[in-house]
Amino acid sequence: MKQLAATRPVFHSEADFQFAFGRALSQLQPEIHVRMEVPRRRRDTGRSEYLDLLALGPKGSTAIELKYPTAAWSGRLSVAPGVEEQFQLRSHAAMDLARLYFVHDIVRLEQAEVATHGLAILLTNARDLWQPRVGKKPTRDEAFRVHEGQRLAGQLTWGSGDYARNDHSLAGAYVMSWRDYSEPGGVNGCFRWLGVETTSASS
Repeated sequence: MKQLAATRPVFHSEADFQFAFGRALSQLQPEIHVRMEVPRRRRDTGRSEYLDLLALGPKGSTAIELKYPTAAWSGRLSVAPGVEEQFQLRSHAAMDLARLYFVHDIVRLEQAEVATHGLAILLTNARDLWQPRVGKKPTRDEAFRVHEGQRLAGQLTWGSGDYARNDHSLAGAYVMSWRDYSEPGGVNGCFRWLGVETTSASS
């Protein structure tokens, strides 16, 4: 991520982030073979899903899921000598769903049988994701919050347990540790990332 930030401090979309990440990984480790949108079948539901990336190397394989929820930001950045690129990021208002989908990625990686390890990455400029909530009233996504220092483990229940579809169960325990990514400036101009490593089902 440090190498990627040096050349791509901001991305247009999640797909843009996925492609750039895969390319950077291949450049840094030529012996790693990167595949995108790899199909897999979930053990718990039997449904087909797709992994964002699968990295294959001589020491094993890693399934990778990437998320890029953003707050509104716009600006022009230099991408090469004499070349500037315009960015116009929209605001993803439903940050509760961003947390839910990130936890869902962790669960998927724990169950992935196509790899020996898993890596879930969340990159964002939405401060609500890395900061603790303000106020005392619990939210429906209380068990899914991923702010700095939060520990995720065991059974996670959405709300009061009235929507089982959103409930998730984690095999491992994970402490959230955020890192700085880039600061292109302006309102919402601080990007940070969160990485969670898992052991996959094939290990």
